[in-house]
Amino acid sequence: MTLATLSQVLQPAYSEGYAVAGLVCLGWEDMRAYVSAAEAEECSLILQAGPSCREHTPLPVLGAMFRTLAEAATVPVVAHLDHGYSAEDCRIAIESGFTSVMYDGSRKPLAENIVETTRIAEMAHAAGVSCEGEIGFVGYDQGDASEGTDPQEAARFAHETGVDAMAISVGNVHLQQNQQGGLDENRIREIEAVTSLPLVIHGGSGIPPAQRQRLAHGSAICKFNIGTELRMVFGAALRATLASDPNVFDRIGILKQIEAPVEAAARTVLRSLKPPRSDAA
Repeated sequence: MTLATLSQVLQPAYSEGYAVAGLVCLGWEDMRAYVSAAEAEECSLILQAGPSCREHTPLPVLGAMFRTLAEAATVPVVAHLDHGYSAEDCRIAIESGFTSVMYDGSRKPLAENIVETTRIAEMAHAAGVSCEGEIGFVGYDQGDASEGTDPQEAARFAHETGVDAMAISVGNVHLQQNQQGGLDENRIREIEAVTSLPLVIHGGSGIPPAQRQRLAHGSAICKFNIGTELRMVFGAALRATLASDPNVFDRIGILKQIEAPVEAAARTVLRSLKPPRSDAA
């Protein structure tokens, strides 16, 4: 059994200078492809259930799916709730077997975010589960703009909440389909100087791969959330499969053909973040 908590995979990353990918899942096929990719790369993996996934599949079902894959995997796998917006979201996830919950109070005033995140961190820790919090709102491509993380507020948040990892807003944007953006490295260094927590970047798909890899091995950023770029691979593979045979209709047969390209794309992401010593192996 290789089911792990977020803290169990991020603390070594923080100490040794690498990052772990939080891959956003939508269904069984991408979950399975991601675990296969992590096994092939011999690195830890964080399977993430975000809001859109939870709209389609109930948390207890997702928890069972994540745990089934994790318990058979040869590498550590975290079952992670991404963007829980309430204590109830987090409670249900914990009861459903998730090993990590992320509470997103980033749109709320600092004091309120701290109070609520602290309560959820305490609830999670009492159950042996990790907790990720967010300080500084991360916006959306073609949507609400980001509000960058203030380093002094980040220091207070890290000190008072007791979270195991802290998501920050430093130029990252959710749902970005190109990699033309980039992170504010000066702000990252300012946050690093006043905190000692593993840092998390949401919206990792929009970051140029070279910067993503450099920061994975040269900063306190220990977790990059990746969703959009892998969903784009899934969509392209699905269209190609359907176009190759106008008569195909069996969904199992179709989806089996999608897993290989998704696994290959996931391996590329994982390979760029994992420990340098593994790259040389």
